[in-house]
Amino acid sequence: MSIAFIILLLPLVAAASILLGIRKKANLSAYVSVASAGICFLLTLGLIRGSGGEAGAFTWLSVGGLELKIALEITGLTRGMILVVTLVGLLVHIFSLGYMRDDAGKARYFAGLSLFMFSMSGIVLADNFAMMFIFWELVGVSSYLLIGHWFQKNSAAEASKKAFLVNRIGDFGFMAGILLLWGATGEIGFSALRETLEVQTFDPSLLNWAMICIFCGAVGKSAQVPLHVWLPDAMEGPTPVSALIHAATMVAAGVFMLTKVTFLIIAAPVAASVIQHVGALTALLAALMATQQSDIKKILAYSTLSQLGYMVMAVGFAGFLHSGEAVGAVASNAGFFHLYTHAFFKALLFLGAGAVIYACHHEQDIWKMGGLIRLMPVTAITFLIGTAALAGLPPLSGFWSKDAVMAVTQNSTPLLIVGAITAFLTAFYMSRLCTIVFFGKARSQAAREAGEVPLMMRAPLVILALGAVIAGFEFAYGWFIAPADLPHPHGALPLVLTIIGVAGIVTGYLLHRGREKDPIRVEVLVRKFYIDEFYLFLVRVFQDGVAYLAKAVDQLLIDGLIVRGSARLTVGVGLLLRGLQGGNLQRHVFLFGVGIVIVIYLITIALG
Repeated sequence: MSIAFIILLLPLVAAASILLGIRKKANLSAYVSVASAGICFLLTLGLIRGSGGEAGAFTWLSVGGLELKIALEITGLTRGMILVVTLVGLLVHIFSLGYMRDDAGKARYFAGLSLFMFSMSGIVLADNFAMMFIFWELVGVSSYLLIGHWFQKNSAAEASKKAFLVNRIGDFGFMAGILLLWGATGEIGFSALRETLEVQTFDPSLLNWAMICIFCGAVGKSAQVPLHVWLPDAMEGPTPVSALIHAATMVAAGVFMLTKVTFLIIAAPVAASVIQHVGALTALLAALMATQQSDIKKILAYSTLSQLGYMVMAVGFAGFLHSGEAVGAVASNAGFFHLYTHAFFKALLFLGAGAVIYACHHEQDIWKMGGLIRLMPVTAITFLIGTAALAGLPPLSGFWSKDAVMAVTQNSTPLLIVGAITAFLTAFYMSRLCTIVFFGKARSQAAREAGEVPLMMRAPLVILALGAVIAGFEFAYGWFIAPADLPHPHGALPLVLTIIGVAGIVTGYLLHRGREKDPIRVEVLVRKFYIDEFYLFLVRVFQDGVAYLAKAVDQLLIDGLIVRGSARLTVGVGLLLRGLQGGNLQRHVFLFGVGIVIVIYLITIALG
């Protein structure tokens, strides 16, 4: 179990060493960070072969009836997720050595990566809600720092603030859900909560509200509708950050958390229905938005949103009753299985996009690329493998995991239809991207000057491409999910889904082959359903409106009438009295005489 603590704490030591000691030595900082990631990955290989259980439990804080513990929990789910975090993290670190080679903030960047690895490992290994929430917030801080790495760019600074603030909205709900559970059960540990729910009965409405609030945390972190708006803007960060945070780990934290609390979803069927439908809506809307984007990283960002929607939808079916029994762990396993395979091929696609951007002198517009398969064959082939896996073509990993997700929805026709439409759109927009970027002729000087990236950047692409091929086979996942615990589609569903994927690829290729711009432009999709504009409207009405009202009250009432008004009154009275103290002797004598006359007159009146 000490291995788990080393995996958790070593990246923190690396980050502290860089920031407090060697930050002025950029190359050494990078190597320290990469070495820590490499050691963590090697230790993970040992961890996944060991036994499970709880490690190192000790009381951190005890207040009244609340006892907060620091403890690590090792389960099959934990092993699968920590492998994803450490493997993808290591490959991103290696890729970054080339991508960030000449960056002025290189040491700060690698310190941020190590801090993120520490934070994400804490979420995965935590055995209770309190510890998970602490690391949940640390991941938010880490993503803020990495998204805003190029803070000199206003767009990057704004994107990091947007990601941080939007996630705080979801995290407020997450905290409220944890407090509701603790108030109802007196427990916050995952094992203790599971055992308590098995032996005691609680108010169903309370459990539903608690689970909905906890789901808010996943809505923020996994960028589900309506808190999805931060993820596309987060593409302003360095591309390796997009691969690590926004493809394989941070955004997957919400799905991982939901899978970990499957027992709560089973006990809260109303919340489970909310989770299903939010996931399905996100999957469909994000896929539609991806079809009209021209920034290569934003296409992949919306694709990530869509696939996360698939996972969330599947996990929501854990509370779905079929033949009188909850689908339960089988549904959540399907969502986590897709998370596992998706981590490989989406990290591959993001790093592949990073290689393309690097080769094209940091050009991100796909309509200024073209013909790159001849100039960058390794990058292009690995990218196409990732695309095929994402489209769900057999026998690649995405085929098996997407089929598992769709198998869960077979008992709900509306969501099955949504999933099938999303599958077609996924294949379509990825075919569009590949056709424009890799085939045809170069559309700009940057594309004509492109060349294959260095070996240090190609090697992670090849390794991830291998993972995209084999991750869906039993020998690659059976050590943390038993095949019997996964749903299997029946009938013609796998064949139908394959046909849908092929149809999407062919349609995307035929529509965009040899084109200089999109043949079909749907403005509502280009503008992303105007959701960002709607949020800006709300900000203007409520935040700016209240601010203007407060400004008016301050200037007119407080500052104008009370503060400045009283000052003017004092000054006016002072001016009046100053006239009586002019220093003229004759005037003083005259006023003295007038005063005496007035006093005599008043005395006369008083005496009758």
